[in-house]
Amino acid sequence: MATVHLRIGDLVWGKLGRYPPWPGKVVSPPKDLKKPRGKKCFFVKFFGTEDHAWIKVEQLKPYHPHKEEMIKINKGKRFQQAVDAVEEYLKKAKGKEQAHASDDKNKTDKGRKTAAKPMKIIEEDDEDAFKGGSSDKDQTDSDPEPSSVQRVMAGTVAGFKWESSPASSMEPISKRLKIVEEDHGSTSIQAADSTAVNGSITPTDKRIGFLGLGLMGSGIVSNLLKMGHVVTVWNRTAEKCDLFIQEGARLGRTPAEVVSMCDITFSCVSDPKAARDLVLGPSGVLQGIRPGKCYVEMSTVDPETITELSQVITSRGGRFLEAPVSGSQQLSNDGMLVIVAAGDRSVYEDCSSCFQAMGKTSFFLGEAGNAARMMLILNMVQGSFMATIAEGLTLAQATGQSQQTFLDILCQGQMASTFVDQKCQNILQGNFKPDYYLKHIQKDLRLAISMGDSANHPTPMAAAANEVYKRAKALDQSDNDMSAVYRAYIH
Repeated sequence: MATVHLRIGDLVWGKLGRYPPWPGKVVSPPKDLKKPRGKKCFFVKFFGTEDHAWIKVEQLKPYHPHKEEMIKINKGKRFQQAVDAVEEYLKKAKGKEQAHASDDKNKTDKGRKTAAKPMKIIEEDDEDAFKGGSSDKDQTDSDPEPSSVQRVMAGTVAGFKWESSPASSMEPISKRLKIVEEDHGSTSIQAADSTAVNGSITPTDKRIGFLGLGLMGSGIVSNLLKMGHVVTVWNRTAEKCDLFIQEGARLGRTPAEVVSMCDITFSCVSDPKAARDLVLGPSGVLQGIRPGKCYVEMSTVDPETITELSQVITSRGGRFLEAPVSGSQQLSNDGMLVIVAAGDRSVYEDCSSCFQAMGKTSFFLGEAGNAARMMLILNMVQGSFMATIAEGLTLAQATGQSQQTFLDILCQGQMASTFVDQKCQNILQGNFKPDYYLKHIQKDLRLAISMGDSANHPTPMAAAANEVYKRAKALDQSDNDMSAVYRAYIH
């Protein structure tokens, strides 16, 4: 049994995998939690969240000596909030120390002895290391770990399942499964935020297939692999598979072969025609479907396409789920997508570790078709909003106003968001590298307008925005980012 010079209560910077260092505190693990086998690590509570994780000793640094260094290299609102939480903790700890300065010396010494208990790194053959565990009595007033650990609703840290209880943190730093039943019957799986320190996902033992390695699919597959899933990939342009084969993925020669090899197969392609062709075409998905096989359609398509695909998959004994995603290439790469699912509830539950790997939140909306409807509405709003922002920028220029000042004012008001800031900055810099293709947002607007027609519901704002995107497409902007709609106003 080895030890290191860290103690319970020490402040540290902890790093897991590709995620940035995050401020935390070494704490005692719950008495029923065993150390991960083969790892020399400490149990750390992260500030700014209610999450805990085992961190390898080589990924830990003392807080104070490295504070300035970490603040320089890490940015973001949540990171700053976490640093602020550390400072608040230190301020309270100092106040308590002063308040107790006149306490009985023996009592004080006893308290200090408890707080300074060394944390040991347990070798993998030491089964009894934590039998004594950590009780509520072991914690000081400034150590709320047991209650915050118990507040995890249904999560895992290194494969350990916490007791279920109401959750107070809706944005945990470590990805974990948290299912919330809402009044209207939908279900939400809460997973991670953009500063995620991941180490708590237990990947499913089911074999995963993935068809389509475009802007969204590439990031999704990368995160599935990073989180330990066994993934077989296929893409119409086979060369796109090479990078993922190097990362550990397996190669399927056809969609049918991928489906026949895997338990759950996801697909993410460009439009309804591509989605139908993938399932119904030569060597397509349908040829590989057998009873019990799961197919998850992640493409943003119309409800009618989903109904058709669901029927043909289930007619062969397969299980069907639609799960389109809200986000962009960057959010896909970061594992920060929002997944909107509907269809077979049992497939949704089987996909929980996959959804945690690829997204921050997942919602289940009931019967197949509902997710397509919801996603088209979401993208209709986003597309219309982007066109309005572009219109505002060009009107500012036309009336002699500074576009940068317009953006600065906008980002200080109620509409401030990362989306607005990034898209506007890209426009001002003339950078239209695709994060979400313009042709795809125009497709989504078109499908949303058609859905409105079917429901006899007016969509005049979306219709106007759609015309602007169509003009941008005529100006050869289809393969640029959706923010290139700006060019429709200046040509």
